[in-house]
Amino acid sequence: MFSYDENKGKRAKMGSKDATEVFMKDIDSVVQKILKSIDSQYISKIIELRNDLEKKHKENRIKINHSVMELICAAHLIESGFNVKIEEGVNGISVDVAAEKGLGTLMVELETGFVPPENAVDPLYYLKARVASKIVRYSGYSSKFVLGTPPYYILQIPPCLTKPPRFRTDEEILAIKKLCDLYYTHPPVTLEEIRNARLHSIFIVDVDNVTVKEWEVSEYLGKASLWRI
Repeated sequence: MFSYDENKGKRAKMGSKDATEVFMKDIDSVVQKILKSIDSQYISKIIELRNDLEKKHKENRIKINHSVMELICAAHLIESGFNVKIEEGVNGISVDVAAEKGLGTLMVELETGFVPPENAVDPLYYLKARVASKIVRYSGYSSKFVLGTPPYYILQIPPCLTKPPRFRTDEEILAIKKLCDLYYTHPPVTLEEIRNARLHSIFIVDVDNVTVKEWEVSEYLGKASLWRI
């Protein structure tokens, strides 16, 4: 495994134990920031999530970029009265952040804009398909589905998935199916999943300041249109 060398900014080989120590050093730096701003009644819940992340990293199940953002999202939701779990299995899928409050459930899937080398020549199509696939596959399992992203990345959201399901045309649904099938076929998304998918809001996750700003989808897309090339 690899970690950034603190002095030279280069990656150095290390064993799994050392890698977890480096991982937890970064996690604990974020935890300390959160604890300074969060109500004291929630401290034990943050520490519980911190310990769970350490366990999952030892099992080689998580990576630092997602984990830091997950923790910040979790703290935001905990302050809003939710019970929160990170990297939770729900109906056979792994969810970045799963939250419950009363009879309502909320899921957050994080998207950082990473493009693998094999998609270097089609990054926009790939990212649009990945976002579409997340909305389609996950949103049916919760009362509210949220995409989380850092402020330096513009989510590539297919416009038809921002519409209420009843307003989607058959042509739009087939276009999303074709897009997702280019990259995700194990299993393929279904037309019914596409027809019923919902995206309820966007979380902008500021890691540096350990804050979350929630945007309505239409508001986010309106701002994002000004940033596009």
